[in-house]
Amino acid sequence: MASIRFLGAAGEVTGSCYLVDTGAEKFLVDCGMFQGGSAADRKNRRFGFDPREIAFVLLTHAHIDHSGLLPRLAAQGFKGPVYATAATGELLAVMLPDSGHLQEREAAHERKEPLYGVAEAQASLALLRAVDYGLPFQPARRVRCIYRDAGHILGSAIIEVFLDGAKLVFSGDLGQPGRPIVADPAPIQEADLLVVESTYGDRNHKSLVQTLDEFAYALTDTLLSKRGNVVIPSFAVGRTQEVLHHLALLQQQGRVPPATVYVDSPMATAVTRITARYAQLKAPADVRFTESLDESMAINQVRSGAVIISASGMCDGGRIRHHLRYNISRPECAIVFVGFQAAMTLGRRIVDGAKTVKLFRDSYPVRAKLFTINGLSAHADRDALLGWLKGFRRAPRQTWVTHGEPLAAGSLRDAIEERLGWRAGVPGAGELAEL
Repeated sequence: MASIRFLGAAGEVTGSCYLVDTGAEKFLVDCGMFQGGSAADRKNRRFGFDPREIAFVLLTHAHIDHSGLLPRLAAQGFKGPVYATAATGELLAVMLPDSGHLQEREAAHERKEPLYGVAEAQASLALLRAVDYGLPFQPARRVRCIYRDAGHILGSAIIEVFLDGAKLVFSGDLGQPGRPIVADPAPIQEADLLVVESTYGDRNHKSLVQTLDEFAYALTDTLLSKRGNVVIPSFAVGRTQEVLHHLALLQQQGRVPPATVYVDSPMATAVTRITARYAQLKAPADVRFTESLDESMAINQVRSGAVIISASGMCDGGRIRHHLRYNISRPECAIVFVGFQAAMTLGRRIVDGAKTVKLFRDSYPVRAKLFTINGLSAHADRDALLGWLKGFRRAPRQTWVTHGEPLAAGSLRDAIEERLGWRAGVPGAGELAEL
């Protein structure tokens, strides 16, 4: 009997990975990295299966919590194809080597073996096979697949899997409708088994109008009234490009003061170039993409009038930590969070009201003004998730709610049962569901 095992994003937001066993072959939907907290490294080092037994991987999108263990999978014996959209493949060519570099650097600092390095990341890219939205393909004799646009980031996909007369649907990460750069999530009408994300399953975003009002206020208050800097921890893929787009529109409308906008992330710079090839992308009047460490360090001499966009989005690594170090204790500055902050991350501790933070072995008091603008999230909120689910003509036989912290996943499950009349469950880590 065919089955699916939930190996990641079960009761948490990161580490997306589902193992499907058809009886004839085994394949994965996503192979993501766990992020946040000391347990993440332990979970990343041990697969719940033999990589040599995996026939192929279906990848929903490029974010590291969905793709970040592909190099380790290949290094441990996986030889099959990894199916993804062409745009996802272009993003991975930037993201996976960067991840390998970070793994090597952190491992050297902590004197341990890296999960993988740049060479392993580069080698895994050879396994990618590009697929188009809406065109069926057959990765195995008994398996047929179709990718649909998930509207989350460039190249993101909902995956329909047809297996022995049954239809499985994996939502991946769904986007919020009505956003620039990406399309709305494609409607799906039926499934026998559905796996749906729940990152914001317990709450709604503010409207885009309210969100941009709040963003404009944060910029104006900090840059004009207080004469400080605005620091924006932002994911290099998707979020940075949307922030730039909205900044440009607010400037054109005269709603925010002039500022020098620094994009201090080589990955974000590369992704912005890729995005511009696929979509109409606006940019602020004075935007500077920094590449070298010297250019990055020079930003720290700027005491006012700067908007600094840098990765990582949850503040657990990358150049953003340097910019926090130079700005977080200055009351005239602002830290603007524009994305979800997972449990156990530095960003989450700041959002939750930490009085001091540790950066590079030193403690810094949090005196900068904090703004949390979840309305710019690339994830669908509660109403958008339910709206997408209402597009199904009938209830799936099984609905599994994943990729959410326990409160969010449980809340969405309850809403599905109460509002739609479906039976739904939240799987535990490692739980097996028979098809």
